[in-house]
Amino acid sequence: MNGKIAEINEPAKVIDWLGKPYYSLNAYFKHVYGEKCYKIAVDAGLSCPNRDGKLDNRGCIFCSAGGSGDFAAMINGSQGRLSIKEQIELYLKRFNKKAGSKFVIYFQAYTNTYGDVFYLEKIFKAALEYSDVVGISIATRPDCLGEEVLKLLKALKEMYSEKFIWVELGLQTMHEKTAQYIRRHYRLDVYEKAVSSLSSIGIPYITHIIIGLPGESKEDMLATVRYVCNRENKPQGIKLQLLHILKNTDLEQEYQKGNVKLLTKDKYLDIVISMLEIIDSDIVIHRVTGDGPKKILVEPKWSANKKDVLNSLHKAMKERCAMQGTKCKGENYG
Repeated sequence: MNGKIAEINEPAKVIDWLGKPYYSLNAYFKHVYGEKCYKIAVDAGLSCPNRDGKLDNRGCIFCSAGGSGDFAAMINGSQGRLSIKEQIELYLKRFNKKAGSKFVIYFQAYTNTYGDVFYLEKIFKAALEYSDVVGISIATRPDCLGEEVLKLLKALKEMYSEKFIWVELGLQTMHEKTAQYIRRHYRLDVYEKAVSSLSSIGIPYITHIIIGLPGESKEDMLATVRYVCNRENKPQGIKLQLLHILKNTDLEQEYQKGNVKLLTKDKYLDIVISMLEIIDSDIVIHRVTGDGPKKILVEPKWSANKKDVLNSLHKAMKERCAMQGTKCKGENYG
């Protein structure tokens, strides 16, 4: 079996999962655009209500100084932050054009709907104006999608109808006790309202889930996945993120005190596989592991070898005869 359903609400069609046992983002792009699309992570210079004092000034317990946008921040040097256009141009200049010609601009660092709506319009349009850009993905918090922001997103969707606009929501967990520990500072009904609001204006959303948060059992983590998937307005995609201990975070201090127990690679793979088996086959898997920058990664060290983690995952899924959306019964997915 090489594929599953391509698009939510699209007529059923079997597509190629490119030999993987789950519907990867790469398979989605190749199905929709006929080729690989490359992400350009940018830093819009925005802040976060969890950092500027509105809710807190420490950020989430696991969040680095780069606001989860460490790769985007790398492009901004000592001479000051580059504009969105300058960041894109710098990336395109370095990019080997023989590798591909389509791009997605990923507004990654901090909270990318937390700012003046006129500035947000300016930066989003700056990205969408590029002919080679097929769409933008906006990382944000569910509590930062006010009426003016939603109006802007709806207007941009209509203005750039040939391109996509995705919103990435950092849920991390459905469990309120864990949410309080990581200093998420919003309740579950806020996420539900954000999902409903985005769906009402036709903006697809992607939900981030962290695997291995302190105090959570495997069943707790699976419950979060079920909660995300079992709703009328399903996400376009899901990101499964391994909990990282990064330098100079409050989570690092907790880890050094012995208050945080990390998952082994085998345990992590077991949980990921169990999650994939209960995620609907038409939901795109945007990530199954993490990309913590090696220079600030404290633990787990095994996660730094992304190729090994992915190969181990695919091998384990084949051995378990597992695939996204079902426990297969002998089918060979490639």
